[in-house]
Amino acid sequence: MSRSHKVGYVVGVLITLALVCQARVHSDGGFVRTEGTRFVLDGSSSLFNGFNSYWMMHVAAEPSERYKVSNTFREAAGAGLSVCRTWAFSDGGDRALQISPGTYDERVFQALDFVISEARRYGIRLILSFVNNYKDYGGRPQYVEWARNAGVNVDGEDDFYTTPTVKEYYKNHVKRVITRFNTITRIVYKDDPTIMAWELMNEPRCQADSSEKMVNGWVQEMASFVKSLDKNHLLEIGMEGFYGDSMPEKKVNNPGYQVGTDFISNNLIKEIDFTTIHAYPDIWLSGQNESAQMAFMQRWMQCHSIDSKGILKKPLVMAEFGKSSKDQGYSLGARDQYLSTVYQSMNNFESTGGGISGSLVWQLMAEGMDSYGDGYGIILSQDASTRGVISAESHKMTTFRHMLLGRKHGKSVP
Repeated sequence: MSRSHKVGYVVGVLITLALVCQARVHSDGGFVRTEGTRFVLDGSSSLFNGFNSYWMMHVAAEPSERYKVSNTFREAAGAGLSVCRTWAFSDGGDRALQISPGTYDERVFQALDFVISEARRYGIRLILSFVNNYKDYGGRPQYVEWARNAGVNVDGEDDFYTTPTVKEYYKNHVKRVITRFNTITRIVYKDDPTIMAWELMNEPRCQADSSEKMVNGWVQEMASFVKSLDKNHLLEIGMEGFYGDSMPEKKVNNPGYQVGTDFISNNLIKEIDFTTIHAYPDIWLSGQNESAQMAFMQRWMQCHSIDSKGILKKPLVMAEFGKSSKDQGYSLGARDQYLSTVYQSMNNFESTGGGISGSLVWQLMAEGMDSYGDGYGIILSQDASTRGVISAESHKMTTFRHMLLGRKHGKSVP
């Protein structure tokens, strides 16, 4: 182990000891709410540092692999991470939750029960996504294929948003998840404060309608449906943050293209409780150098922070970001520096009056998960310096929460 890794390890351990109790207490209270551009927990403003681990239910479907879920939650809690975003879908294919429309594998549902129970055990709240935009784990393509096989006239994947049969498939899945009785915690999902929020779709996109009206209509319908079933939990769309036609002057902030969504109009829907952005300048601007990519990243965060606060008046979450080991010139030090810079930018926005209320790095994994690797994987037990960066950010979030609590009570906080 190099000297820098030893220093990172020591820092990580010290911060772990300071934060693990804070992380566990975080999910002992009631449901997370919103108040203006802030998340609120038990009456106090709440900021969070979190992570993505999309694979949890899929891995937990094999009982002998469930320790990977437990290890990841334990290590995340030790690093002060308090929110995890993961999939509550697997449509067709290997270890499918939904084998066909309305037909579920109880074994896989019990795997999701386990994920929720372990999150509760380690004091971590969950954001659960209902479906994928992409074919991975089924997604929109699988729903449309199911409808085609049933004799419904569909032309392509974008018919997901408008075909009544497909929309009913989706609604049935949403209802099945929200009303699920957890066989381990003995709590119905919609009554469980371990779940922080539902997500309509991972990265919705639409090529058939560049005006964004198709996606907007779908979001309105499905958001209303979710809220009719569950008024306890927060709801977000799962958007990447692309601007659209509602404020065309803002399209200059996009990475040179659009995806059929509109950050402003989609998030103005009243049933949507908070906004999200994803950011992958290494993919979106792959032909540009690292300096240009980072400049884009900072503009992307800043403009969405301003718009979430000034126009939408809702909290903003940086729901996906990371540094891929597949990037040219990648090194562990480069990843640590990238994460540090992104975190610092978010903190700067927060310290000047509010901005990004939470972040979810992509992605945490456990040891022995090479088949799930996408280049962005972080294994906290192995990557000591990265753990130090992440733990330090968690500590800053705790400090910000302390400052906000002091301001609420009219106290001067050092």
